[in-house]
Amino acid sequence: MASDFAASVILDTALSVSGLTDYLRLLLEHDEQLRQVWVVGEVSSANNHRSGLFFTLQDPDGTAAIKCVAWGGQVAKLAQLPVAGEQLIVLGSIRLYPQRGEYQLTVWQALPAGLGLQALRYQQLKNRLLAEGLFDPQRKRSLPIHPQTIAVVTSPTAAAWGDIQKTLKHRYPGLHVLFSPATVQGEQAPESIVKAIARVERDGRAEVLILSRGGGAVEELACFNDERVVRAVAECSIPVVTGIGHQRDESLVDLVADVCVHTPTAAAETVVPSLAELYNQHRQRIAALHEVLLYSQTSAENQLQTLRHRLRNLRLDKHLQQEAQKLNWQRQQLLQLTLGRSQQAKQHLELLRQKLISLDPKAVLQRGYAVVRQENGAIARTADELAVGDELLIQLGEGEVKVKVI
Repeated sequence: MASDFAASVILDTALSVSGLTDYLRLLLEHDEQLRQVWVVGEVSSANNHRSGLFFTLQDPDGTAAIKCVAWGGQVAKLAQLPVAGEQLIVLGSIRLYPQRGEYQLTVWQALPAGLGLQALRYQQLKNRLLAEGLFDPQRKRSLPIHPQTIAVVTSPTAAAWGDIQKTLKHRYPGLHVLFSPATVQGEQAPESIVKAIARVERDGRAEVLILSRGGGAVEELACFNDERVVRAVAECSIPVVTGIGHQRDESLVDLVADVCVHTPTAAAETVVPSLAELYNQHRQRIAALHEVLLYSQTSAENQLQTLRHRLRNLRLDKHLQQEAQKLNWQRQQLLQLTLGRSQQAKQHLELLRQKLISLDPKAVLQRGYAVVRQENGAIARTADELAVGDELLIQLGEGEVKVKVI
C-alpha cells in the first residue's frame, strides 16, 4: 500500500524530458553572466560549414570542453579564426538545444589567446567605456589654432621629449611649453601619468596637452590602457593629443583623446602650425588678393568702357541738344506772348488814363470853369436855387473864393 502511494507521488511530481530541458534552457539563456561570457581555451577541432564555423574549445589539460559555433554572418567579423591546436579567447552566449540535450556557445568574437588575460581585460574595459560614451566622436574637442602655451606629459629621459622639443622649436619658435614629467612604463606609470595631468590642470595656463612616449612592446604600453589614465584624459579640461608608440593598434587612451597620432613628432606637429607654412600661406593670400583686386579693377574698367560705348550709341547728347533747342524756342514764344500781352495792357491802361483825365473835374476847372457850392456843400446848378444874401464857395482851377449873392 505504501509502495503504491510513493509511486503515485513520484508520477505526479516527475518532469518530462522536454520539461527538464526547457527548465535548464531558461536557466542558462536568462542568466546575465552567460548571456555575454568570455571563455579561454584551446581549439581541439574546427569544421567550416556553409551555415557557420563549428569548433570545440577545451582546457589545455583536456579536463573540460565546450562546443562552439560562429554563424555564417559572424565569421568574417572574427579577429582570429579557430585553428586546431591554437589558444583562443572567445566572446559568446550559452544556448541549449533540446533535441540533442546539449548546450553550445554561440560565438560573436574570437581573439588570439597570446594576449592572455590582458587582452580579455582590455576588451572588457573597452566595452564598458564604450557603453559609457567615452569614445563618442561628439566628445572630441577641436584644437586651438594658434596656442601660446602647451603642456607635455612624458618621461624626461625619453627620446620622445627631445623629439617634441625639437619639433616645436622648429615649427613655432617662442612657444611657451609646460613640461609635466611622468613615468610612462611599468606599474607606477598609470598613477604617475594621472598626477602629471592633474599638475597641468592646476597650473591653468596650457591650452592643449600632449601625452606621449616612444614605441615599445605591448606590455610596455600597458599603462595607456589603464582605466585611471583613460578617465584622466577623458576628464581633462583642455584638449588632449596622444602620440604613443609607432605602428601599432590604438590604445584606449588614443580612443578617448581628442586627437590621436602615432608618434611624438606627429603630436608636436599637430598642436602647432608651422610659422614657415603660415608665412607662405600669408604670401599666397596676398597674391590671391592682389589678383582679385586686379581682376575687379579690370572688370570695372571694361564695364565702364562698355557703358561709355552704349552712351555714345544712345546719342543722348543729340537728344539733349534737341530738347535744349525746343526749350529755347518755347521760351522765345513765351517771351513774345508775354511782351505782346504787356503791350496791350499798357495801351489799355493809357486809354483808361486818358478817359480818367477827360472825366476829371479838375481838368474842366483848368480850362476856366468853376464849381459853385452852397453853404451845405451842394453844387448850385440853377440861379433859382439861390437867394440874395446867400454865401457861396467858388472852386476855381487853382484855389477857392467865398462870395455873397447881392
